[in-house]
Parts: sequence; structure tokens; C-alpha cells
Amino acid sequence: MRIMKLFVILFLLGNVSFIVKAKDKGFRRLQVSENNRFLQYEDGTPFFYLGDTAWELFHRLNKEEVDFYLKDRASKGFTVIQAVVLAELDGINTPNAYGHLPLEDRDPSKPLLSPGKDDDYWDHVDYVVNRANSLGLVVAMLPTWGCYWHDKGKTIFNTQNAEDYGRFLGKRYRNSDIIWVLGGDRIPENEEMKDIIRAMAKGLDAGDNGVHLCSYHPGGGYGSATYFHTEDWLDFNMRQNGHEVEYWRYSQTLDDYHLSPIKPVMDSEPVYEDHPVAFNPDKFGHTISMDCRRALYWNLFNGAFGYTYGHHSIWQMYNPKKNEPINNPLMSWQKALEQPGSSQMKYAKQLFLSRPYFTRVPADDVIVKEKVETSIPGSGRYRFLATKDSNGTYAMVYAPVGRPFSVNMEVINDEKVVAWWFNPRNGQSRKIGIYSNKGIRLFDHPSLGEMEDWILVLDAASGQYEIPEAEISQYD
Repeated sequence: MRIMKLFVILFLLGNVSFIVKAKDKGFRRLQVSENNRFLQYEDGTPFFYLGDTAWELFHRLNKEEVDFYLKDRASKGFTVIQAVVLAELDGINTPNAYGHLPLEDRDPSKPLLSPGKDDDYWDHVDYVVNRANSLGLVVAMLPTWGCYWHDKGKTIFNTQNAEDYGRFLGKRYRNSDIIWVLGGDRIPENEEMKDIIRAMAKGLDAGDNGVHLCSYHPGGGYGSATYFHTEDWLDFNMRQNGHEVEYWRYSQTLDDYHLSPIKPVMDSEPVYEDHPVAFNPDKFGHTISMDCRRALYWNLFNGAFGYTYGHHSIWQMYNPKKNEPINNPLMSWQKALEQPGSSQMKYAKQLFLSRPYFTRVPADDVIVKEKVETSIPGSGRYRFLATKDSNGTYAMVYAPVGRPFSVNMEVINDEKVVAWWFNPRNGQSRKIGIYSNKGIRLFDHPSLGEMEDWILVLDAASGQYEIPEAEISQYD
């Protein structure tokens, strides 16, 4: 009898273990928030899309390099990795790190599959996706770079094989933490091209039973809304505001924010760190982390639900011993991981997650304009922007340069306002004081200088919000 009881207990424990493991293998489904402005998990938990651009991740890196890269990005607080299956840099003709090509005879309806483990291109894609997911990273997977459905002489897609290919991918990664991203740095110039995109979206939906979100990555200076805004398969809009450093380009995020019907919007390719400014290094030089921070906060304060960082060496996984440089990268991708911009992105995520999340709206009315408006709210690289809680419990002003500025205190729905500075360079903060919510108040920038950007935060005193501080996460 005791033996029988022991057997039953062990059997149940084994089943419990199986159930737990099976549950662990599942993914956390993402969805659009109720107000159609943000992303969240099914249980209502906010999802802050903090992406890194790794276009050539599947194509150029081996497993050891993949691990090194993904651990670094997870430790820096990223939540999404953007990567392309059929990669831009001759991804259908040049094998991956293990000598494997993705397709048979360049036919998207015929993925090259071999029996066994680690025997084909898709096994390596599986490894990357699984490793990323194990570190808490969602993969924003581009099925293909746009040249393969758009560029004359490179096109391999039609509506039929695009749908077949989409169905293959959807079924294979149905249970992975994935966001589908169609397009690939191109805009559709006619209905035939649009139909290829629609067919691929249809295939993805059929393959994964519609469980993953889907968007579209356009060409530089464009947004998905221009071409597909009202289509059901497009869950949220992506822009490519591109490799400009002036505010005018990033104001386009706000334009898409105001479109109807309402859909979430984000910038999936802003200016990269150490990238030739406007693709013209001889005239403008290369970007720095300050340029990336401006683009980050300009986008978020203009209503974006998330943001994608990029580094010019990392998107191409540039290794000077193996690869030809594309457009003058300054260092290897391994060295680029150490650049300051990528370490500073997480502070925005910490700041916004510390306050009511789904009620954040653009709020230029917070800033009091000066007689010389090009000074405050500013223009060019020195545009000040504001955002606030629609319920009036907090407001924020991004000040990209050291100038005193005034704010309308009445945007805070409380008699007392707690004011403090947040440093976007290191995630640290400093208290200013407690004030009345009446009238206009001048705030002196805490440090003068071109690279001394700060964020003024105004909180309703009754909210008793915590002030976020820099944190460092460790991943095995």
C-alpha cells in the first residue's frame, strides 16, 4: 500500500513537473492596449518596447557570438531584438556562420530543411529565437529584407510564395515570443507590391493562428500608416524616421499619433549611434549618444509607445576580419556594445514604468513659449518637448540643452507639486522642491552645456510616486 501511495505521489509530481515545463515553454502573448495607444500583455501588464537593431543577427553570427550579444542586450534592459531572416547583405546567396542557406533555389516556398539538429539555416534561427526568449527578449522578426520583394533584379517573391513562406514561419514560431515585422526598409510603389505584403501577412496569420502582433518597417522618412494604416493585419504603426539628428523628422511620430483610426506608433529605425549623419560623414560627421537620446525622448514624448536603438556597427554585425564595411563603421560590433548610448536607453523605460502608463499623452501645453520661440520650446537639435498623464498626476519636460524654461503648473491636478530632475545619461535624480500648482514657474536647468540634457518631472504630491534610480540587471 505504501509503495502504491509512493508511486502515485511520484506520478503526480512528475505530472506537475511536466505541466510546469509545458507552461514555461509557452509565450506571453502581447496585445494592443484598450485605448489603442500602447502594447501590453494579456493580463494588462504594460510592455515597454525597447528594441535593439540587429538586422544581420541570424545571418552572420555563430552561437557563441549570439550568446555574447543577447546577454549584453538583456543586461542593458532591452526587451526586443529586431532581426531579419532573409538578410539584407546577400542573405539568400551567402551562407550563415555554419555554411547554410535559407532557401532551395532562392524559392521562398521551399525553405532548405535537413533532418536532425543544427543541420540547416532554420535550426540556427530556432537557436537565436529560443536563446533570446530565455533571456526575456522578444524577437521582432522580419521575414525578409525589402529588396527581395521590391528591388529590380533581386525580387524572389510573388503573392503565392509570400503566403506560403509566411505560413511556414507562422507555424514554426507559433509558440515563441515573436512580433512579426513586414516590409524591410522599403515602401510599396504599386498594388502588386502591396499584395505581396498582404499575402505574407495572411500566411503568417494562418500559420500562427493570429497569436502574434504584426507591423511594417518602411523606408527612411516614411511610416507604415501611409500604406497600410486601415488594414486589419497591421496592429501598430512603425516609422523609420531615419538617420537625421534634427527635430523636424521626429515630429512625424506625432503626425501618425493623431491619425484615425487610432493605432499605436513607434520609431523602429531612428538615428543610429556612430552613424554618418544623414549618410554624409564628410559634411556632418558621425552621430554620438546625445543624438540617440534626443531621438529617444522626442519619439516617446510625441506619443510613441516604444523605441528602437541602433548602432551602425551592430546592425551589420561588422567584423573587420570577416566582412566588408557598409558605409564607414567606426569599430567592430563587439566593441560597439560598449558605446554609451545603448546603456542609457533603459533609463527611459524605468522612468515611464514608474508612473501611470496607459494615460501618457503628448503635452506641449506644459511648456510656456518664450518670445523667441526658437529658444523655448526650441528648434533643430534643441527642441524641448513635454508629456503628461491625462489625469493630471504627472508631467515631464525633456530639455536637450541647458536653458532655463517655464512651465504651466496647473497641468498637475493637485494643490501641491513635487518637482525633480531626472538625468537621462545615468538614470539618477535630484529633488528640486514642493510647489503650488498655480500659475507659471521658471526652472533653472541643473547644468548648462550642449550635452547636458535633463528631464523635469512634476508629480502630484498626493500620488506619492517613487523616484526611479539607475538599476543594473545581471543575466546568466
